[in-house]
Amino acid sequence: MSVLRESDRGVPREDPREDTRARIEQAALELFTAAGFEQVTIEEIAAAAGTSRRTFFRTVGGKADAVWGDFDGHVDRLATLLDRSGEDVPVLTAVLAAYVEANDYAPGDLPVLRQRMRLILTEPALQAHSQLRYADVDRVVAGYVARRCGQSPTSLVPRLVATATRAAATTAFEAWLSGDVPSLAEALRTAFGQLAEGFPGLR
Repeated sequence: MSVLRESDRGVPREDPREDTRARIEQAALELFTAAGFEQVTIEEIAAAAGTSRRTFFRTVGGKADAVWGDFDGHVDRLATLLDRSGEDVPVLTAVLAAYVEANDYAPGDLPVLRQRMRLILTEPALQAHSQLRYADVDRVVAGYVARRCGQSPTSLVPRLVATATRAAATTAFEAWLSGDVPSLAEALRTAFGQLAEGFPGLR
């Protein structure tokens, strides 16, 4: 569960299209944080970004997309990391490693990440859209688990691993945002460790 880091979009930063997207997304995040997601119009975002309504739709798509950023790129990165994990690595270990590496953000990207994740996790109007994004992550993880276990991606165990690990990742993000843990990587490792060990402190 995550959004793509600003510095890892796969398009050179000098690309005018990427600069335009970055301006639109930053303007949207600042307006949503200050006034609320539903209260801000696309026209207001476009004006704050110094562009047009038409350019907003052509570059970003919709208001929710401005919050999530290039999430498709993040999902692709997660899938690549899972595919590269060795067959000798335990399944949960491989999923944890992929989640941690996919969410390894540069310090300069963290303020924007915090803005994004606070909106994603707390804004009611984004919840339906979030479910579609989560489904993409679940599909990738379930597919990986299915290949490792020789099962169908729709079988119980691959689906269970996908939803459980995504829930662990989401909880780790929430703990990081609240300041309960010093780093996102530590939060992810702790959450996955508890999951993998069956919550040993509760036995």
